[in-house]
Amino acid sequence: MADLPVGVITDEFSQDFERVCSTAAALGVPELEIRTAWGKNVLDMSDREIRRLKDAADHHGRRIICVASPVYKCVLPDGGEVDERFHHDAFQASFGFDEQPKILDRALQIATRLEAPFVRVFSFWRTVEPDRNFDRIAEILEDGGEAARGTGILLGLENEHACHFATGEEIGRVARRLDPEAYGIVWDPANACVAGERAYPDGFERVACDRICHVHAKDCTIDRKTGEPAWCDVGAGQIGWPEQVAALVEKGYSGSVSLETHWGGPGGDKYAGSAICAKSLLRIVREA
Repeated sequence: MADLPVGVITDEFSQDFERVCSTAAALGVPELEIRTAWGKNVLDMSDREIRRLKDAADHHGRRIICVASPVYKCVLPDGGEVDERFHHDAFQASFGFDEQPKILDRALQIATRLEAPFVRVFSFWRTVEPDRNFDRIAEILEDGGEAARGTGILLGLENEHACHFATGEEIGRVARRLDPEAYGIVWDPANACVAGERAYPDGFERVACDRICHVHAKDCTIDRKTGEPAWCDVGAGQIGWPEQVAALVEKGYSGSVSLETHWGGPGGDKYAGSAICAKSLLRIVREA
């Protein structure tokens, strides 16, 4: 039995944060990850709204584990032609390149107020020649790490299929350059799969496993003709979640596994679909 805490990205259920807190408590999910609520990206929320998040989580005995920010999820100026194969979803955020230092500071402030140990960040919208931007992006990330240093908050760099570091190989390579006191990896094997990498064992073996600080869980199958993902219940697709979780435990990972449903749910009922996925993820973790 794996002793890994399970969390949920709350807006995968609903924009009604209080309702999601209640559902998480009923499901036995101890942790919450905040990206949007009440129709707002977390970085656009006022201090009063941030207090409301914390009060609701505390009332239901849930811990906020991560501020799922859109930091560095934008176009890199002079980075080259953006790869338009991937959907660019910033979740009700539209911050430009010049705003990134400011919104990183705000994300760190919010994480401190919420007592969340991680702020999730990205690596700019992927271009058709991503390797040419490797050093430049690594330098920008290093600057961000300096901003986070001393705050007690770790930046979690996520492999995102629409961004430069999409696969286990790519995120593992840049992680080895970044200061471990400032950065960990948010490992999302489904994103690696959508980017064309076999999530298990290939992606898992290539990611710097000792740098994983947080895990996102969703599942899909990939259409062989179009390359498009069909999202589904966790464990029902080709990501290999039982193997992923077992391998994480074997490597000594003890952090959270946070549900990011994506599946539209039975009959288009995403709330019900997220509850189904949460139960499946809890079972997979329990049985690992």
